[in-house]
Amino acid sequence: MTKAPEDAEARRAVAPVICYPNETLPRPDMALYAAAREGARKVGEVLAEPRDAAAFRVEAGQFFRITSVGGPQVGDLNLWNAHDLSERFYSGKTRALHGTHLSTGERMWSCFPYLRPMATITGDTLDWYGIDGFGGSVHDVIGTRCDPYTGNLLSNVQYHHCCHSNLTRALADATGLSLQEAEPHVHDVLNVFMCTGFTRDTGQYFMKASPVRPGDYLEFMAEIDLLGALSACPGGDCSAEHTSDAAVCHPLLIEIFAPEEDALEGWSSPPVNGYDRSHGR
Repeated sequence: MTKAPEDAEARRAVAPVICYPNETLPRPDMALYAAAREGARKVGEVLAEPRDAAAFRVEAGQFFRITSVGGPQVGDLNLWNAHDLSERFYSGKTRALHGTHLSTGERMWSCFPYLRPMATITGDTLDWYGIDGFGGSVHDVIGTRCDPYTGNLLSNVQYHHCCHSNLTRALADATGLSLQEAEPHVHDVLNVFMCTGFTRDTGQYFMKASPVRPGDYLEFMAEIDLLGALSACPGGDCSAEHTSDAAVCHPLLIEIFAPEEDALEGWSSPPVNGYDRSHGR
């Protein structure tokens, strides 16, 4: 280890600066969303079976709810523009704008060059959890998704029901793409219900048993027309492992709700980002 300089402690004591102050972000009208949700009717549902994924479509202005049913279970969520798969959820920028874990009033943002809200979280029954003594919290945008490539790298296994593969199959089935065509569109996820953080001594990504209970949900309003896919992770509640046929797993329910006509009067889908894309030339 390199010898520390004499002023090492002073350097460590420098106060941090928030990289992306978000006070100027456009704020969702949560009161309007709540009023629209109150009169909304259920128009569809789909079940993500254990160790599998399900795709679903939501129109702009509709709501979708992900509910734990049967037992504690985490899920990996991908979102795309329903009309253009090149616009998809950008977990890294969402993390930079809101933090490592999301809850009510925060948004899932799309990738460049679009960079606009795709969905706004309007309900979270795990918002009570906060940040625990280990630095853990729920609904993270720091993990990627369990995948067969890392499993092969670390354990020399061929495992086909990790979240990456589950999402690939679901997207292929929903769009008619081949598996090879669909796979590049699968991206880093919102880890719904997953309890995660970073260790304070080594800075490693950790997981622990999710606090989710049957009936707990995370609910969103779709800001644009969405195609979504949700994988019921093979790790179950992720208390021990995440690429496994041994963990106890449960399904996840996705429900779609449509508000009454004119319930969102004055609201419109956000436009794509206004940067002129000249890149200095």
